[in-house]
Amino acid sequence: MNKLITLFLNLFIFFITAPAQAQKAPAIRLFTLMEVVQMAKEQSPTYRYTSVLLENRQWQYKTFKANFLPQLNLNGYLPEYNKNIISVLQPNGSTLPQRNHSASSFMQLSLGQEVWFTGGYISINSNVTRFDDFIKDPGRVPLRYTSVPATVTFSQPFFGYRWLKWENKIQPLRFEEAKRDYWERMEGIAEEATGYFFNLLLSQISYQIATKNVANNEVLYKLAQERFTKGTIPENELLQLELTLMNAQQNLEQTALDVEGSTLRLKVYLGLTDDDPITLLPPGEIPQFEVDEKFALAQAHQNRQRIIAFQRELLEAEQNMARAKGETGVTANLFASFGLNQQAKEVSELYIDPSEQQRLRVGFNIPVMDWGRSEGRLGTAKANQELVKANVEQQRINFDQDIYLNVKRFKVLRNQMVVAKRTDEIAEKRYTLTKERYLDGQIGVLELNVATEERDKATRSYISALRSFWQAYYDLRQMTLYDFEFNQPIIQK
Repeated sequence: MNKLITLFLNLFIFFITAPAQAQKAPAIRLFTLMEVVQMAKEQSPTYRYTSVLLENRQWQYKTFKANFLPQLNLNGYLPEYNKNIISVLQPNGSTLPQRNHSASSFMQLSLGQEVWFTGGYISINSNVTRFDDFIKDPGRVPLRYTSVPATVTFSQPFFGYRWLKWENKIQPLRFEEAKRDYWERMEGIAEEATGYFFNLLLSQISYQIATKNVANNEVLYKLAQERFTKGTIPENELLQLELTLMNAQQNLEQTALDVEGSTLRLKVYLGLTDDDPITLLPPGEIPQFEVDEKFALAQAHQNRQRIIAFQRELLEAEQNMARAKGETGVTANLFASFGLNQQAKEVSELYIDPSEQQRLRVGFNIPVMDWGRSEGRLGTAKANQELVKANVEQQRINFDQDIYLNVKRFKVLRNQMVVAKRTDEIAEKRYTLTKERYLDGQIGVLELNVATEERDKATRSYISALRSFWQAYYDLRQMTLYDFEFNQPIIQK
């Protein structure tokens, strides 16, 4: 009976503590390069910043587009109260101080629209005003209403700077720049994630090499101790193996620290906040495709944000020139309005038989003498326009050269990676053969150490070559916004 109770107690304790122990055990996750890149594009802080930046520019463009839509506004004051002494103009031209004790209320509804292609502005307005006179005077009317049931106004400048016309050319280019800049930044995120991935991968590979070297050197040191006891090797070789073992142990501690630091940096970049360890899988197959320099350049011209920026910079230079001309030369302005108005003692009478109101004004400004101010502004704008043209032309040349050189660099790095992989295989095989010869007593420890160093160096060089290739791969995508592997543009409409 006691054994049965003990069995149940043990089972009860096991089922309680097992889940807690399972929760404490860290979950090791395996990530490939593509998975890390995808995570960076979906959840990293850099991705969130890039998304918010695009959203901000979308709202800016939406605000600009609202300039081409009618604007309906309701404004006024309820009320304006005054109790003071004012100067009143008399029929003979003199002024007479009089007491003022009144209140007025005003309300206006207006619908306006920018005429962007002419620079004018047209609006329809309707307003009503109430005036209360609190001074009791038999000759005064204590309450009056005035109204403008409807009036149409039109204002048209001539010879001046038409800002909305120019903005209508430039703002769509800015928005297109923003969209293409978003996709370039996304490929930049992929390239940065690749760098963090290979930093950690190289640290993990170095840690694996260091662990293997410690284990091998421990076996070799024990074997050397036995041979030294038998007198088959000199003490110098034994000491050399002991020193090699100690160095391998120190290197193992350092690589373990490097793995921890690289893991933390990768997690921070990806936005991961857990403490679970990460194990990376080296990329196996590499994408096989050919890249033609002329085709890559054509795609870059078609897709890149910088090409749109060249057009915008030239237009902005023309805009500045137009602004300088419009603000320094002869200007004129036409203002016209036509509508109805009425006054009454009661609100119900305000819209009965209103009278017409018309207004027309033509204003102008002719600079007669400005001591070279206009000439200076025009000359500065012209010089800046020429400077922008020269700068854009040079940037176009540099842009084409960068595309050409990066395509060449991509091809070279792919070939170097193939060579590095073969070198790693040869170095590993040479180390295995050298170790067997050392165990057979055919060679000394120096030859073994050289083979070990060459193997470790070849492995790290191969990982570095992989890193350079993949970063060049994403750099090529970023510089052309074209996926050469699947033969399609990266930009999504």
